[in-house]
Amino acid sequence: MADVAVVTGAGSGIGQVVAQALLGAGYRVALAGRRAEALEATADGHADALVVPTDVGDESSVAALFAAVKQRWGRVDLLVNNAGTFGPSGTPDEVDVAQWRAAVDTNLTGSFLCAREAFAAMRAQDPQGGRIVNNGSISAHVPRPGSAAYTATKHAITGLTRSLSLDGRPFGIACGQIDIGNAATDMTAGIATGAKQADGTVRGEPTFDARHVADAVLYMAGLPLEANVQFLTITATTMPFIGRG
Repeated sequence: MADVAVVTGAGSGIGQVVAQALLGAGYRVALAGRRAEALEATADGHADALVVPTDVGDESSVAALFAAVKQRWGRVDLLVNNAGTFGPSGTPDEVDVAQWRAAVDTNLTGSFLCAREAFAAMRAQDPQGGRIVNNGSISAHVPRPGSAAYTATKHAITGLTRSLSLDGRPFGIACGQIDIGNAATDMTAGIATGAKQADGTVRGEPTFDARHVADAVLYMAGLPLEANVQFLTITATTMPFIGRG
């Protein structure tokens, strides 16, 4: 039987592209996200797609997602922890605390809750094991101006990835992280026209086709559990990341 994958944030952007690539590669895929109609558009009537509207920051909603997956297919082989939000912008003194907490709930707590459920399923199932791929972002390495909430949560994802990798060893559970810089999606559309730089200027930045992210995730997911891509960074070649610009 084909492997079972869960993709969060599957209604748009990178999550949509990754979910559709997994379906095209023969996976059975649960599509999780806030908007049912967007998830249905991603599924596009595919027989191996399961649409499960989910709030990843809510413990009971995440539990219901994984219960639905296990009821439908009996196991979980892959979790792509992709759901995220940019959160509030501004210098730290300008960041609203409620918006900070909302970003943490989605980006960090949401990833933990999904990993927690996936880990439990992978540990208990027969054959045992599975793989978790976390979306870290270039912001897991370096910040953009005015991005304290997003950057802090993405740095925290790296710690979560390392902990999951270590704790998963006895149970055949692998965990890796993909850090993406400027994949072209609706969420990043503004970056191509003008993004604030560290020197205070605003300049457009290069982007790249999000299908290359999907190709990278398919490679990570397709490895045997004896091998793992711990960290993979994929960026637009000339984006201001390496060096001083």
